[in-house]
Amino acid sequence: MVFMGSAKYPDENGFDAFLKKHGGSDNASTDCERTIFQFDVQRKYFKEALDRWAQFFIHPLMIRDAIDREVEAVDSEYQLARPSDANRREMLFGSLAKSGHPMKKFFWGNADTLKHEPKQNDIDTYTRLREFWQRYYSAHYMTLVVQSKETLDTLEKWVIEIFSEIPNNDLPRPTFSHLTEPFDTPDFQKLYRVVPIRKTHSLNITWALPPQEQHYRVKPLHYISWLVGHEGKGSVLSFLRKKFWALALYGGNGETGFEQNSTYSVFSICVTLTDEGYNHFYEVVHVVFQYLKMLQQTGPEQRIWEEIQKIEANEFHYQEQTDPVEYVESICENMQLFPKEDILTGDQLLFEYKPEIIAEALNQLTPQRANLILLSAAHEAQCQLKEKWFGTHYGVEDIDQYWNDMWASDFALNPDLHPPEENRYIATDFALKAPDCPQTEYPVSILSTQQGCLWYKKDDKFKIPKAYIRFHLISPLIQQSAENIVLFDTFVNILAHNLAEPAYEADVAQLEYKLVAGEHGLIIRVKGFNHKLPLLFQLIIDHLADFSFTPEVFEMITEQLKKTYFNILIKPETLAKDIRLLILEHGRWSMTDKYETLMKGLSIDSLLLFVKAFKSQLFAEGLVQGNFTSTESKEFLDYVVQTLRFLPLVHPCPVQFRVMDLPGAHLLCKVKTLNKGDANSEVTVYYQSGARSLREYSLMELLVMYMEEPCFDFLRTKQTLGYHVYPTCRNTSGILGFSVTVATQATKYNSELVDKKIEEFLSCFEEKLKHMSEEAFKTQVTALIKLKECEDSHLGEEVDRNWTEVVTQQYLFDRLVREIEALKSLSQSELVDWFQAHRGKERKVLSVHVVGFGVHEGDTEASSLTNVHSPSCNEIPQLMFLDSSSLTDITCIKDIKVYTSALNVLPYHKILK
Repeated sequence: MVFMGSAKYPDENGFDAFLKKHGGSDNASTDCERTIFQFDVQRKYFKEALDRWAQFFIHPLMIRDAIDREVEAVDSEYQLARPSDANRREMLFGSLAKSGHPMKKFFWGNADTLKHEPKQNDIDTYTRLREFWQRYYSAHYMTLVVQSKETLDTLEKWVIEIFSEIPNNDLPRPTFSHLTEPFDTPDFQKLYRVVPIRKTHSLNITWALPPQEQHYRVKPLHYISWLVGHEGKGSVLSFLRKKFWALALYGGNGETGFEQNSTYSVFSICVTLTDEGYNHFYEVVHVVFQYLKMLQQTGPEQRIWEEIQKIEANEFHYQEQTDPVEYVESICENMQLFPKEDILTGDQLLFEYKPEIIAEALNQLTPQRANLILLSAAHEAQCQLKEKWFGTHYGVEDIDQYWNDMWASDFALNPDLHPPEENRYIATDFALKAPDCPQTEYPVSILSTQQGCLWYKKDDKFKIPKAYIRFHLISPLIQQSAENIVLFDTFVNILAHNLAEPAYEADVAQLEYKLVAGEHGLIIRVKGFNHKLPLLFQLIIDHLADFSFTPEVFEMITEQLKKTYFNILIKPETLAKDIRLLILEHGRWSMTDKYETLMKGLSIDSLLLFVKAFKSQLFAEGLVQGNFTSTESKEFLDYVVQTLRFLPLVHPCPVQFRVMDLPGAHLLCKVKTLNKGDANSEVTVYYQSGARSLREYSLMELLVMYMEEPCFDFLRTKQTLGYHVYPTCRNTSGILGFSVTVATQATKYNSELVDKKIEEFLSCFEEKLKHMSEEAFKTQVTALIKLKECEDSHLGEEVDRNWTEVVTQQYLFDRLVREIEALKSLSQSELVDWFQAHRGKERKVLSVHVVGFGVHEGDTEASSLTNVHSPSCNEIPQLMFLDSSSLTDITCIKDIKVYTSALNVLPYHKILK
């Protein structure tokens, strides 16, 4: 509410508008005991922005009618939070606190608590809001950080001038520290079984300790979590993995207000269990307790603490300068927590080794004080209770008697568990980020929800402080109609236009971005130095979230789009591709359909409705590679989900088309070029192979590679049919095939003659193939293998290859390795048989001809010599389908929709095995 206008700057959207205009951004976040506001803007406008911003805290208007709208924003955030298992677990955990403790409250807020219930109880939310502001927004416990290239003297002068007006109510600072031991209740030390949203088995063991914040110089919980979360020899996870009980384990305190505040600090250990681990979950708990008992008996070790200290110091000293807006945010929070001399370092560095403080925390991590939460869909029947706010199904029971007795006794230690050995590999230069999850050769999925999925690979090869972020926002709406495709293209073009100015500074700073209107979703690509890359990414997502346009922009972009479509239609090669795919892919819309739709005119309302619908239900799939940690990478998906606030798709949206099963015949689709007077023709002869395996794909690739040189030689060099002559291995939505394409001119050749020449070439090629020597075959195989083994010259090449797997949802990141394996096992006879199979009686062939203007196509000499002129942009071009003039034994397609409606549709297929 304080963002929405002040006495001095009453315009409701004034601050955001000002920032957007000057390349800035802003945000605010609320935690248990503090709220942080932050913004950034071009230096030139910093002073004015500060003045506008300070008014939030001096005299915000907080207009009554804006409240209802903002309540909806809070409610939608709550709705988004509901399906998250982490949020549900947190809510359940909070409900275990003593009554009267704030943790027992509902700390999300929704329309019921902020709107409907207050109305029923005659509580005026507006009055409560103003009271809250007057009580808590007081200068004497606010902290402020400003960062700029201005001199410190200038900044100081500005701050005094601008911020001195913030009121001070002279009331004592609110404190909660008297509410100690909120979880010292019988409810806490029990086993809670929970039904999660996701398919997962996970175990959480949690202790509530006295607040640990004041021990920041020692960081006892950091030390303990370092050991508990260790994955090397002697660690808990190492042991559990050997038992096949656990997949992952992390422990510690996340330092959110929920996990660490002035009344308690939690220490929790979360184990992702296997099915087997779920069946043995009490044993898993026991292993954790054995490890903690071992640590308690050996006591804190100075060597380990100093190792952590060194690593943290390296991290600190070799860090790249952080993003200013994040930096001021963290310093601002640090000012609330640490004395002045430690504000810059208090959250990162370890200052003094005090074993007694570590031991004090460690000794409280006993079985008798632990809370157990077990998440699994397997125990639905035992979960008859329902958490009030998130509707989480759960059950509660006492700890099993056998284990309870065991843990009350002096149980034996586990000889396989011991502290980690000395680490000899501590880096001395931390300019590049340390990985925060096991290194992988290929991207791995690190976050997967109903709303999205994120693939991630930490760069360990190029070692440069750069990164690539790519997202595919998938929506089934796009392909529902030609109008939707056009609206989508318009939307993406306007978005790119809106970004051009604010993102320019990023562009100059070597950060590049590209927005692509894909067939099944919006593709966002960002790359460059990882330092500021998130800002650019967020800028793009923010623009996507706050998408808007003026009628003038709409007009300009749609006009431009007409040109774009038109340019595609009048090029023979792009028209030929459009026609080929229109025949092959079920449910595809043609470029003429799209152009016609656009020419008939779109309304601004239809675009607004489309964008709203598009943004309301999506599946966001991303790939992050380079110098980002997995935690940071997850934040990109989180940001997309939280900023766009979309619902998951009701049904998964395939990112491919289903393909037509061509009949065993030779089909011809022949159309006149739309570019009047253009002599260029395009002839493609396509052979459909079908739903095939990886091995067969490799065979086809080998075949096409071997075909390249003779094809060029025969059709171009010898027959001089055209300049562009090439064979292609075709993977059409997972259906394999190959084609031969010739670009020729109607002033020289008839397209059907070219078609016959391609057939003639394939016959000659068959002979060549049959007489190929063993040596020539091996040479060809080796050449293809070498191509596949060729090292990437830069990270971008690796990213492009991995992105193809993600965007097509195939995820076969080691495809090259598998293809190489397949190639090594191929024989020459196999290759010959494979080719002959496609050339047999049942061959499935589709010829697509886009015919130019010229004497060889029956156009009069005069017409082909007149100036080439494309139809005016306002004319809606109609495709003219032609009959075959000389090809025999073929079926002519004169109406694509009618013809393909009689064909069978193949099932979806991906080349994965």
